[in-house]
Amino acid sequence: MKVSYYPGCSLDSTAIEYNQSLEAVARTLGIELEELPDWTCCGSSSAHATNDDLALSLAGRNLIAADKIGRDLLVPCAACYQRLKSAEKQLKAGKSIEGIHYHYHGKFQIKHTSDFIWEVLGEKAIAARVIKPLVGLSPVCYYGCLTARPPKVTDAKNPEDPQSMDQIMALLGADVKNWSYKTDCCGGSLMFTHPDLAKRLVKKLFDMALEAGADCIVVGCPMCQSNLDTRQNEIVQDNGAPYNLPIYYFTELMALAFGTPNVKKWLGKHMTEASTLLKQKGLL
Repeated sequence: MKVSYYPGCSLDSTAIEYNQSLEAVARTLGIELEELPDWTCCGSSSAHATNDDLALSLAGRNLIAADKIGRDLLVPCAACYQRLKSAEKQLKAGKSIEGIHYHYHGKFQIKHTSDFIWEVLGEKAIAARVIKPLVGLSPVCYYGCLTARPPKVTDAKNPEDPQSMDQIMALLGADVKNWSYKTDCCGGSLMFTHPDLAKRLVKKLFDMALEAGADCIVVGCPMCQSNLDTRQNEIVQDNGAPYNLPIYYFTELMALAFGTPNVKKWLGKHMTEASTLLKQKGLL
């Protein structure tokens, strides 16, 4: 199965382990990722916060490239997903990009990675590749804001209680814990402008994950992973609460369950120690 692939800026830099683990999982599942030619930044939050036309132009030119190819577009970053979905709505409504004369068809789907793997490939395809079930691991799955809300932009089927990562982790053998905070905000880029506020939001997520009985948090967003992973030690020092919660990309745990050999290398890039828990569970 061949799909167009938009990695976005983060997966080429700070979230390289997400990119590499996704590529490994794709190979195992028989997905051929064809990187979108000449892709550029989607604008993330900076463009649409300052200039609507710029926001549409940055995301829209990538969609036009995908439209010319005609395959479904796989997007692993939640922020990129939201910006591309927003631009899709505008282009389908007839809005044009200044300087680009192109009739947008949009007959392909923009899919976040976890939704694509669960909804398009499905249970049988995933289960058939599992050689090391994640028995003993008790994660909560954290989706964040941007893949689920607002549903008029994201087209989320269940914006208050998304399920794709939960279903995947459960199928891999993990004891997935239920909680009510899977779509609460982590603060996003407020971590740079209002760090005290963002750290309070992240602390709440840690507290609620522990209350749910989790021993780790599973994510599918580079910004969420960064906020929860890189700031955990600061929050521990500020509050004296030893959380010790590894923050895994769901693709890393899929690769682990599939027996991929590079998992230790990816986990070594995390700021919060991520290997010890898996070793304790006999998974690494």
